[in-house]
Amino acid sequence: MSTIKEIATEDEWRSHVASLSPSTLLVISFHAPWAAPCAQMATVLKTLAADYPANGDTSWVSINAEELSDVSETYDVTAVPYLVLQRDGQVLESVSGSSAVKVRTAIETHAKNNTGTGTTATTNGAPSASAGVEVVDAEPDPAKAKEELFKRLGDLVKAAPVMLFIKGTPSAPQCGFSRQLVALLRERSVKYGFFNILADDEVRQGLKEFADWPTYPQLWVEGELVGGLDIIKDELENDPNFFKAHSVTKEGVAAA
Repeated sequence: MSTIKEIATEDEWRSHVASLSPSTLLVISFHAPWAAPCAQMATVLKTLAADYPANGDTSWVSINAEELSDVSETYDVTAVPYLVLQRDGQVLESVSGSSAVKVRTAIETHAKNNTGTGTTATTNGAPSASAGVEVVDAEPDPAKAKEELFKRLGDLVKAAPVMLFIKGTPSAPQCGFSRQLVALLRERSVKYGFFNILADDEVRQGLKEFADWPTYPQLWVEGELVGGLDIIKDELENDPNFFKAHSVTKEGVAAA
């Protein structure tokens, strides 16, 4: 059975990719240690990998998206868990989120195609239309779509004890307010997760309604909206220890 290899350095990553046969399906799992959905996804992938023989048809690796940020940026990873399926240097499909069904379907689809003359493009785990076959999508139910989006957002705001929704990334904020809030969190050694709302317009628009808060950045603590930059400044003015429970330098708590 196959097992999942944790890639610790960029050199190890390059070496591993170079060692693969062109026909090998490379399953890349991007994760972050603070995100609970990643732990769930790790269990799913471990179970799936065990179903595939260690014969070179597939290769399974796990990458800390924050530690190996250059690799993450190569694959446009803006949220975790994030799965990429690749063969011979070509990305076949990516799956964002913690849907075990989508992940399993995507892996099974491309693993079966390892002896074919081409690859079958898929979207969210579903094969695309074959030549000469027309596929007509059913009219989406707006109420159901909104329910599913809100469920996703509910999970997303709780992906880490402190979650920051910003324009850009902490290393490259795309607006002044986001930049100031990132600096404020760093000054206080706050351990936080983030989501780049510019990379997902569905989240960008949906979170405004979900939170009943029309602007960004947004800071969430323990699944509850605190607010934007001005609100955070007010909270700190009233209570300088507002972030103490989430600081990696908190006395008696080791940094993760």
